[in-house]
This record gives sequence, structure tokens and C-alpha cells, in this order.
Amino acid sequence: MKLEAGSVASQSTNSRFQQLLKNIWKNRMVYTLILPGLVWLFLFAYMPMGGLSLAFKDFKANLGIWGSPWVGFENFSYVFRDPAFLNAVWRTLIINIGKLIIQFPFPIILALMINELRMRRYKKALQTVFTFPQFLSWIVVSGVVINVLSYDGLVNSFLHLIGLPTINFLGSESLFVPMLYITDIWKSAGWGAIIYMAAISGIDMDQYESAQIDGATRLQQIFRITLPNIMPTIMIMFILNVGGLMSAGFDQIFNLANAATQNVSEVLDVYIYRITFQSSTDFSFSTAVSLFRSIVNMVLLILADRAAKLMGGDGLFGRKGD
Repeated sequence: MKLEAGSVASQSTNSRFQQLLKNIWKNRMVYTLILPGLVWLFLFAYMPMGGLSLAFKDFKANLGIWGSPWVGFENFSYVFRDPAFLNAVWRTLIINIGKLIIQFPFPIILALMINELRMRRYKKALQTVFTFPQFLSWIVVSGVVINVLSYDGLVNSFLHLIGLPTINFLGSESLFVPMLYITDIWKSAGWGAIIYMAAISGIDMDQYESAQIDGATRLQQIFRITLPNIMPTIMIMFILNVGGLMSAGFDQIFNLANAATQNVSEVLDVYIYRITFQSSTDFSFSTAVSLFRSIVNMVLLILADRAAKLMGGDGLFGRKGD
């Protein structure tokens, strides 16, 4: 009986493998298109994973990654005893939870507002204007912010001109986090809105026509038709954002922060940079911090996906059996 069961299982596996090969060959043009992306993913995302073993070793440059002595979880014990690390984790969570609450709805609102426009040329012009900042690097954006908000910048020059006291925008700890939210919204809201506008374009227009016949207002159509139809897309984007809670946007903070705001700007990414390049170099320690961050992000992603399914959503990979 065991031999028969093993034979049936083997035949089933072979059948599924043959079916997979047939499907790949049938859709070979699609696989050819995604092949460069898969190669890039393997070379730059999976192959470097071998370097994560540094988190469990005492790295010696002359011995290399594989020859360095194994120390187990010793690096992690040092990490969790560092008060600066715990402060960086807490600060990262506060900033990113604030982004989820304040920043996440903006691309949705912007997509809904642009979708309600009836002048096609004006709509396309607005899409271009709102999307353009995404293509600017944070170095350029920070340069603009510094020129506008510095002591001799545009805003303070205007305040001085009308007799009001100047404000230390760039050196104020209380203004630093709001500045992060505002600049990130300005830079990324238009790009994020494209995803929701694509979801809106897939809604059956018959639903809107039926609603208009029934006398529904534009606002009612938004809340009763548009939002329910794009809710799966919203849930997926929310899950992905939750999965990045431990990554606070190094480029933005590194370029906007300064010595005066160090107490509120050293998030986990900046902490990793500081201990790697601005203090005594310890690649094992910094790798342990990076591995901890990645594991927490993965756990948060899985929990958010499960929560979405419990609330009736499809999650990242759809429902079981779909």
C-alpha cells in the first residue's frame, strides 16, 4: 500500500510539473519579458543574502565573510543593549505610523479628485504636474527645501520684510517630523495616485450610469461605487506600507537632517549608517541590525496580510482556492 501511495504521489508530482512546463511554454513570450527582472532579482536580491551570515560572525577583513569566526547571537546581544538602537526603533515606528495615518490617504484623495475632472486636457496636465516630483531625487528636493526654509531663505526673508520674527524651520525638532510628512506627500502623492487611478479606470461604467439614473450625486457615487471597487487595491497598498514600517526613508531623512535635529532624526536606517561609516567600523554589528529590521518588516507584512483576510479582504495573494 505504501509503495502504491508513493507511486501515485510521484505520478501526481510529474503530472503537475509537466503541466507547469506546458504553461510556461504556452506563455513563453510573457516569461521572456519578465526574465530580465528575474535575473536582476536573483543577482541583487537573493545572491547577497549570503552576506547575512555576518550577523552571526565576528567579521575579519583578512579572513573574509566565510572565514570569519562564528559567534552565534553575540552581535544581537550587543544590539539590544545599545540604548541608541532602542531609541532608533521607537523613533522609526512613530514616524512611520504617523505616515500611515497622515500620508497614506493623500494619493487616494488625489486620485478621486482627478478622476472627477471632466476636462481631459486639464486632467492630463494635473497628472503630469503631480507626478513630476517623484522623478526628483531627495538631494534636489532637500536643496529646494533648504533654500526656501533656511534663515536667509524665501519664507524667512518674507517674514523679515513684513516685520515678523524669523523661524528656525530647519533646526527645530518640533517641526522636523511635520516637514518629513509634507515633503513626502508633495513628492510621492502624485505617483501613488497613478495606481488608484488605474484601479478606477477598471470600474464598470454601467454602475455609474445606473447610479445617475437613480439620482445619486457625485459624492454618493464616490462613496458607494468608486471606493468599494478600489478597496482591494487600497488594502494591498496598505499591507505593503505596513511591511515597511521599520524602513523610514533614509534618503529623505539623511538629506533633510542636521546636527540640531539629531535627537528626532536618527531613525533605524540612519543609525545603521552611523554605526557602519561614522564610528568604528563593525560590519557584523550593522548586519545584525539590518537583519533584525528585515525580520520585523516581514513579520509585520504577514500580520497585515492575515488581518486583511480576517476583515474580508483578499490579501496580497488572494484567498485560498481562488
